[in-house]
Amino acid sequence: MTVPKRALFSEIETVIGKLTPETISETRKATLQALIDFIQHKVSNGQQIRLNFICTHNSRRSHFSQVWAQSLAYYFNIPHVHCYSGGTESTALFPVVAETLQKEGFRIKKHNDSQNPVYHIKYADNEPPVIGFSKKLDDAFNPKSEFAAIMTCSQADEGCPFVAGAEVRIPITFDDPKVFDNSPQQIQKYSERSVQIATELFYVFAQINY
Repeated sequence: MTVPKRALFSEIETVIGKLTPETISETRKATLQALIDFIQHKVSNGQQIRLNFICTHNSRRSHFSQVWAQSLAYYFNIPHVHCYSGGTESTALFPVVAETLQKEGFRIKKHNDSQNPVYHIKYADNEPPVIGFSKKLDDAFNPKSEFAAIMTCSQADEGCPFVAGAEVRIPITFDDPKVFDNSPQQIQKYSERSVQIATELFYVFAQINY
C-alpha cells in the first residue's frame, strides 16, 4: 500500500528533494539495515517505536539524528515514532547545530540562556516540536525500556558497551564536525554532516513497509 507523505515546512522539503540516497554505499546500507529491521518489526506489530540517538556529549551528531529521524518518520507517515537523544555525559547542544537546522528550514526557539539551553525545534505546522538539550542517555526525559540505542559516535560506542533498557544497540557512527570548530570550514562541514544524516535516515524510513 502506498501511503501519502505528510507535509513538512517547505524549506525542509526543499532540502529533502536534494538528498541523494542512491549514493549510499552497499557497505553503509548494511550498517543501516539493523535500524531498518528494528523499525520494520515494530511497525509490523503495531508497536511504539522509540529511537534514542547516543553520542558522547549529546551536543552535535545525536541531535542532528534525533531531529531528522523525527521529521522523516512524520514525512513518511510512519506512526508511533518517538525520537530521543542522550550522551555518556551532559554538555550543551552546540549552537551551530541549531543554526544549521534553522538554515535548513526548521523553526527554532531557544528558551533560556543557561549553560545547557533548551531548544524547541519545529518541523511541521501541527506537530509538537522536538525538545533539544544535552542530557545523559539515562536522563528522566528519555525512555527506560523498549527502545533502540543508536550509537552515533565511535567514542560512545566503545565507551558505552551496555545501554540499560535498550532492546537493541545499533552502531551507526558519523564523523564529528567538531574538528572544524572555529575554522573557515565550520559552517560547510556542519551542513555536510546534517545532510549526510538526513540522507541516511531518509533511506532508512523509505524502506519501511506497512
